[in-house]
Amino acid sequence: MNDETRLPRGTSAHMPDLNWSQVRETVLMLELAALQIEAAMKDSNASVEVLTHSFTAMAETMQHISATAETLPAQGEAGQARQRLLDAAQQVSGNMHQAIIAFQFYDKLVQRLAHVGLSLGDLSDLVAEPRRLFNPAEWVGLQDKIKAKYSTREEVAMFDAVMRGMPVHEAIDHFMAEMKEKSDDIELF
Repeated sequence: MNDETRLPRGTSAHMPDLNWSQVRETVLMLELAALQIEAAMKDSNASVEVLTHSFTAMAETMQHISATAETLPAQGEAGQARQRLLDAAQQVSGNMHQAIIAFQFYDKLVQRLAHVGLSLGDLSDLVAEPRRLFNPAEWVGLQDKIKAKYSTREEVAMFDAVMRGMPVHEAIDHFMAEMKEKSDDIELF
């Protein structure tokens, strides 16, 4: 007999019977949250892919405009037009640089959401198995697994602070303040 036939799927909270379980309800909600994160990431990835291709094409076009402007004479009316074109190209390049920074923030967001989705799945798996649910070593293993997914020193510090008892909202506020201070050092990974 497989899991599909043994364990009822979906909620029975509206009409609980003798088989009703808060653990099963918790697992269902965790699975739903993880899938919603995954679906949102897939939707947004398609949009970001379009934006990435558009920015690549715009960067190539700006290079052509700048190269063409460089060939214009530096004196007279043509020189003035040349300078306006080069200034405009430099302005657009600066704006594109800011957009690239925004893409880098998006990259970090996607990574974090992926980690959250995987962590919710791991938590769901643990909660669904009574022999694991009541075993403190399993919870330590889950915590270690979640902590290992963090990619920055600030994320690890936030996790450790919560595990030591700091209220979650305080730890997040502290984490966000540290990340805001580092915003100039964002890099793709």
